[in-house]
Amino acid sequence: MTFHDLYGLIILNSLVMGTLNDLHKISGSFSNTEKMPVLFLGHGSPMNAIEENQFVTGFRNLAKTLPQPNAILCISAHWFTKGTKVTAMEMPRTIHDFGGFPQALFDVQYPAKGSQELALETKQLLTPVEVELDEHWGLDHGSWSVIKHLYPEANVPVIQLSIDYTKSGQYHFDLAQKLSALRTKGILIVGSGNIVHNLRLVDFQNFDKDNYGYDWAIEARETINKYLLDGNFQPLIDFDKQSKAFQLAIPTPEHYLPLIYTLGLKGKSEELSLFNDKLLAGSLSMTSVKIV
Repeated sequence: MTFHDLYGLIILNSLVMGTLNDLHKISGSFSNTEKMPVLFLGHGSPMNAIEENQFVTGFRNLAKTLPQPNAILCISAHWFTKGTKVTAMEMPRTIHDFGGFPQALFDVQYPAKGSQELALETKQLLTPVEVELDEHWGLDHGSWSVIKHLYPEANVPVIQLSIDYTKSGQYHFDLAQKLSALRTKGILIVGSGNIVHNLRLVDFQNFDKDNYGYDWAIEARETINKYLLDGNFQPLIDFDKQSKAFQLAIPTPEHYLPLIYTLGLKGKSEELSLFNDKLLAGSLSMTSVKIV
């Protein structure tokens, strides 16, 4: 063996050991826990971040049932990207990704820390999918507007995983399953969107009417809820092949796909329950899901 061969082996061994040490450090970053719940939260209007209403009460009541997580991984409807990204900054900014609302809403800050360790572990678990470690995004309102009601002191680190808009429902369901190991590391995985979400048809004159929905929204909600409670997920994964009511309820997929991530993480023996299960303004639903 020549000097150059020996030197090459030493360098290679050093790189391999360094990588293994990094992975060991990552895998040891979070203590083993009982299996954490999985959530889908219907986030609705950004005003839910500062208003007092039945849905905010639902989020707070939910928080009382949750074990304290080591960190949160959120899949929000409002980070819809080509390819897959995960936030990896130490202090994610609070993004006010909306317009036309009162200044009080823009003044809200949610100063939760990020978690580079969780970002790296998420990237590793999703292999061979290429995951970009993102240093620019932060926490959008799909994330902070609901998480702030679960953990108002912002004392739990939060990262976000983006939704690849080029992929199918089945792809996202399968991708979610790769994240299941995080649940026994104290990671609370939260999907945030709305199952019925057709902004073009919102009835603003009846926005405050309780549990008000158009006929097609009522049909879609009842059908989807039945599939959820029966554990019949395939029609939900293939949402774009379903009835006219589905198409009106899900005219674009970004608010619906976080639900698919939640369903992909459900274990065979786990129970699924619904809360905040009401329609709003004719064409929206606040239905939320807990799996435990």
